Amino acid sequence: QVQLVESGGRLVQPGGSLRLSCAASGRTFSRSPMGWFRQAPGKEREFVAGIDWSTDITYYADSVKGRFTISRDNAKNTVYLQMNSLKPEDTAVYSCAARRIGSGVYYHTWDYDYWGQGTQVTVSS
Repeated sequence: QVQLVESGGRLVQPGGSLRLSCAASGRTFSRSPMGWFRQAPGKEREFVAGIDWSTDITYYADSVKGRFTISRDNAKNTVYLQMNSLKPEDTAVYSCAARRIGSGVYYHTWDYDYWGQGTQVTVSS
């Protein structure tokens, strides 16, 4: 059974940093594009960042570019999201996603086959 489990979300002050982790189990994702999405209350789920498996090419939403970094450790079957200079508008449930096969970066929820349950990130003073 494939599982994606996120961790690392918590309450943080504006300007602070967090690192989210997404641990995968049930199959290897070393050849799978992976991504992070977020959903704020009353809003649709939106793309945050994605990473290709073969080239480690990354892509970010404009709202997080320069502040967030996605990375992966294939040996640990884990993908990370380093978030710096956090803003109140970054408050959301963050979920990781994996695609069975493919190469490149994928931006839409329907591109992904597996999803984690999400971890809450709250940015507030």
